[in-house]
Order: sequence, then structure tokens, then C-alpha cells
Amino acid sequence: MYFVELSVRAQEFLFKLDKDIRNRIEKRLKNLEDNSVPSDSKFIGKDNKEMIFRYRIGKFRVLYKVKEEQKIILITKIDKREKIYD
Repeated sequence: MYFVELSVRAQEFLFKLDKDIRNRIEKRLKNLEDNSVPSDSKFIGKDNKEMIFRYRIGKFRVLYKVKEEQKIILITKIDKREKIYD
């Protein structure tokens, strides 16, 4: 089991959203605790031995790192599809 941790940048974006959308995203992020790489996530690269994945939640995308040794999933960025890779 993993612990999901949000970066400051991800937290700030999440709190700007409507309550319904925020709850939907938080629920999906909670699912990552049991399955760090769900079937609808996509591997996009490595950074300092940490795998980086993209997770699709409706029109939003979540970029996250899996820290295997610490059992942490670090959500680095949440944004709309057209802005996530900027």
C-alpha cells in the first residue's frame, strides 16, 4: 500500500476547482494507494530512478512519481489536458 502525497502546486490547483470536480479527482487519487499503476495510467519517463506516470481523470491530467522505496506516490501536477505539459 502506498501513501499519496500532493505537491504544493497540485494542492493549489485542486483547491481552485469546484467542489464536485475536486471530490471526483480526490477519489480517483485515493485509488492510487492500492494500485500505483492503474490500467488507465501511462508511463512517460524516469527522473532520478523514479518512474513518472500520467493519469487521466476526465478532461484533467495528473502527473505523478512513484517512489518505490518509501512507498509514496507524489502528485507533482494536476491540470487540464492542454496545459499539463507546459
